[in-house]
Amino acid sequence: MKILEIKHNEKQYLDLLLLADEQESMIDRYLSRGTMYVLKDNGTKALCVVTDEGNGILEIKNIAVYPNYQKKGYGRQLIEFITNKYKESYTILQVGTGDSPLTIPFYEKCGFIKSHSIKNFFTDNYNHPIVECGKQLIDMIYLRKNI
Repeated sequence: MKILEIKHNEKQYLDLLLLADEQESMIDRYLSRGTMYVLKDNGTKALCVVTDEGNGILEIKNIAVYPNYQKKGYGRQLIEFITNKYKESYTILQVGTGDSPLTIPFYEKCGFIKSHSIKNFFTDNYNHPIVECGKQLIDMIYLRKNI
């Protein structure tokens, strides 16, 4: 297994990016200012995009694992990689996600705790309803952990 930084042609991974953020115009808001990492293990399995949010905060803007490879530790490996790579430069790793039973428990198992939320983020910023596990996502829930 290896994790590579992708510096050019990030949109070649659009199919994977869209698994975590299903509107391309939203991906375009952060992709050019973020750093992308791709996890390969006999082929691409997962990716992560992080951005510098200032004040010692690094944010995971997108983390996705192909469905066939979910629940095999690849997402956790990416978070551990990001934590180790950036622990000397940042004090907080944060992630924003919908209030979903698929994502919140994953981040909590990775050591994140709920921090704050942005009301109506999904309804204000996406051109269609975002539904996960039969529930429409409305507010953005932020989770943080010290690194």
